[in-house]
Amino acid sequence: MPRRAHDFRGLTQPRRMQLLHAVQRVPGRRAGELASECGIPLNTVRDHLRVLEDEGLIRSETVQVGTRGRPPVIFHPVQDTSSSATASARVSGAVERGRLLRAVTRTAASTPLAADAQRQVDVLYEHLDDAGLEPSVDEGALTFDLAPCRYHDMIDEERALVCGVHARLVQDVLRQAEGPLALRRLEPFVTAHRCRLVLSES
Repeated sequence: MPRRAHDFRGLTQPRRMQLLHAVQRVPGRRAGELASECGIPLNTVRDHLRVLEDEGLIRSETVQVGTRGRPPVIFHPVQDTSSSATASARVSGAVERGRLLRAVTRTAASTPLAADAQRQVDVLYEHLDDAGLEPSVDEGALTFDLAPCRYHDMIDEERALVCGVHARLVQDVLRQAEGPLALRRLEPFVTAHRCRLVLSES
């Protein structure tokens, strides 16, 4: 299936994953600090941060320090849609597409989730699909079976980084969609070719 225009370009390079992990781990740092931690040239870091921000995965904030010169810019993960127009548009679009799809496919035997939980499932499904993880959802069990991400070759050495980034993004997406569902656990490689997300309802 061809990639959609709004699919996540930010998750297509290992260095961007590394930077996203660094922003998630310690929010509020400048590009220079992130460059030093990740061992990536500063200009390259700035380019990658711009892509991550354009895709609604992180947000920048200008800090007023009361001194002359250009004020410093720090970076945070996007945890709510009010801080990113891109994230807000993704949530709204996913909710509408999910509603239209259910109108066509729902059967009499379907047991729909509560509206706020359904919204979260719709938004998370689209996020996972955009990330290339080919999600298969079981709404009754609140699980998503996933294809291993494009970084599975890094997994042996960097499993904590790669899986940690995905788990944090899932938490952020569920928070952005505002409902009762939360990430219970991410299970890497439950089979040779599938990973699994398990949600819980509060």
